[in-house]
Amino acid sequence: MESTESAPRRIADRYVETLADLDPIVRTSLGIRPGTDDLPDYSPDGYRAKADAERATLAELTAAEKAAERDGGFPENERRAARLLRERLDSSLALDAAGENLRHVSNLFSPVQLLRSVFLMMPAATGEDWAVIARRLRNMPSALDGYRTTLETGAARGLPAAPRQAATVVEQIDSWLAADWFTGFVSAGPAEQQEELKGAAAMASEALAGLRGYLADGYLPAAEGTPDAVGRDRYALHARRWTGADLDLEDAYAYGWEEYHRLAAEMRAAAGQILPGATPLEAMRHLDEHGEAVHGAEEIRAWLQRLMDEAMDALDGTHIDLAEPLRTVEAMIAPPGSAAAPYYTRPSLDFSRPGRTWLPTLGATRFPVWNLVSTWYHEGVPGHHLQLAQWVHLADRLSRFQVSAGSVSATTEGWALYSERLMDELGFLTDPGHRMGYLDAQMMRAIRVIIDIGMHLGLRIPEGEAFHPGEVWTPGLAREFFAAHSGREPAFIDSEIVRYLGMPGQAISYKLGERAWLKGREAARAARGAGFDLKAWHMAALSMGSLGLDDLADELARLP
Repeated sequence: MESTESAPRRIADRYVETLADLDPIVRTSLGIRPGTDDLPDYSPDGYRAKADAERATLAELTAAEKAAERDGGFPENERRAARLLRERLDSSLALDAAGENLRHVSNLFSPVQLLRSVFLMMPAATGEDWAVIARRLRNMPSALDGYRTTLETGAARGLPAAPRQAATVVEQIDSWLAADWFTGFVSAGPAEQQEELKGAAAMASEALAGLRGYLADGYLPAAEGTPDAVGRDRYALHARRWTGADLDLEDAYAYGWEEYHRLAAEMRAAAGQILPGATPLEAMRHLDEHGEAVHGAEEIRAWLQRLMDEAMDALDGTHIDLAEPLRTVEAMIAPPGSAAAPYYTRPSLDFSRPGRTWLPTLGATRFPVWNLVSTWYHEGVPGHHLQLAQWVHLADRLSRFQVSAGSVSATTEGWALYSERLMDELGFLTDPGHRMGYLDAQMMRAIRVIIDIGMHLGLRIPEGEAFHPGEVWTPGLAREFFAAHSGREPAFIDSEIVRYLGMPGQAISYKLGERAWLKGREAARAARGAGFDLKAWHMAALSMGSLGLDDLADELARLP
């Protein structure tokens, strides 16, 4: 029999500790090792150290797998942990070998955004908490210098990011500097520490301005001519990172078109209920101007909080079971300079920092709610919060890796999109405007599959389509197509196109993940017949931890 120490869950947990050693933002995200004030090493040396740790962990896992084969294999929970760990590390190493870490520039989740968002996750209740924040702010110059060295290394090797990505990050930094974001952030600290905090904030801002100058004056001119699209080979590497699968991209592209046509028909019917004779776009514009709206950032924050609280009360005990720690989720307003899409941040492992949903206001003060209801079912309850907080609640039964660093976007975003559909199925979206918002959100995810794969692979629009038949996808065509079928504001659409181009494969994880969740549910329902219990299936599914798409539908089909 294998030893406890060589069980995959233990190996995975040791890897999380190693990752926390190498990446202080992981420590903060997980809520472990209080007092962490350092920042990641984003230099090439830092990335090499991470790759070395991944290879060492894979070697340890391989030895455990060989030993388990002699004893008849792993138990179910260890088997899942082993498959996830191997797939995630293999995927990460493949991206590293291709030099993708040397050109990591995008409007979401690149080091620049992480080095700001980490401060929003830090404890800020005591004077000592603020002293830690001040020390971490003073470490910003070193972290940004390391990132710059990595970008310089990538450029020297002929591996620059596309100019569109660098220009967008420059714009983001400009907005943060114009708002003096770090000084504003530390102004909430104790009065007696303001001199220290403002000095540290000034250091962070100066370092950020230095990176901005390099990106604008050095990196951008050198990257001129680099295409936005990454091509099939690079796209496949990134798509595996986000989905945990080697995808049939032509099949996924065709599925996106199938969903587009199905949803377009539903939206036409829904539009008639809102404004007889109107097109979907006309109905959505009518809702923007004449539908229910909330005025004020604090007022919409409170409105979204009530929506999540009401959803928890309605679902708990009937369609899901909410453990007590999961009953706390906070609606938040995203800081200025964020990307346009709402998002969720998961709780710390001890729940001292709760799960939070974030709404970027993009400067707006009036908020139509028709397109927010379904979105907050996605971001909050029963979407991201229920799944990710449930994982944290069960961390002792799974592994820290399965509930945190090993997350696969297709599993988490797939569940969140499935949650929107579930709320429609359960009758929570009978209001015509709210249901149009749900369909608009579903349509956006179908369009993402079409244009993300289409742009990066240079695919042609099918000849039978009304929109530019036979033409090769470009960012301009993608924006036009998105705008023609979406109720979103132009600034949101622009941000989304930049996001898809800078994070290849991430945008498709929602709809392909939802497809796997639906396939797994229907297979389980068919197998159980009249004995199928949807609530029991939901809770069993949410208790498995992270999985890639190579495994998700099959594992869901086996659940009681």
